[in-house]
Amino acid sequence: LFQDGKLDGAWLPEPWASRLVLQAGGKVLVDEKDLWDKGQFPTTILIVSKKFAADHPQTVTALLQGHEASVNWLNTASAADKAAAINAALKATAGSTLPADVIDRSLKNITFTVDPLAGTYKKLLQDGVDAGITKPADINGIFDLRALNSVTGQKTSAAGLGQE
Repeated sequence: LFQDGKLDGAWLPEPWASRLVLQAGGKVLVDEKDLWDKGQFPTTILIVSKKFAADHPQTVTALLQGHEASVNWLNTASAADKAAAINAALKATAGSTLPADVIDRSLKNITFTVDPLAGTYKKLLQDGVDAGITKPADINGIFDLRALNSVTGQKTSAAGLGQE
């Protein structure tokens, strides 16, 4: 649509933002990270329900250990190894891959962390309310980071929105 002149702008996560810039001639007008304290905001987080966590604590621990290992790998692997893994997964699940320049640009715009960045959720909620796409809500108690903190050996903050 952008290339056909039917779309003037878009707000996209990676790798779609990089595809628009590199493959369709798009220009970045606002970088989302400039709108956030410390330039960090969540795009994907790992969650389980309270019931699942209570019923399957060993599974949650194993899931968190795997998540931490994956994030550690993403933060230490070479660009070539990350690109190969991403394209192998894309080929297996979507049937096609991304060009190297798109992956390279995308990875430069992403920070991988196990921290859910709890301090951003009040703003995320308010931004959604202000945009008219969500309703006001009480998000107190939304986080229980005890299992995560046990696995990582660090104290990830719930920013007053739950347990650490």
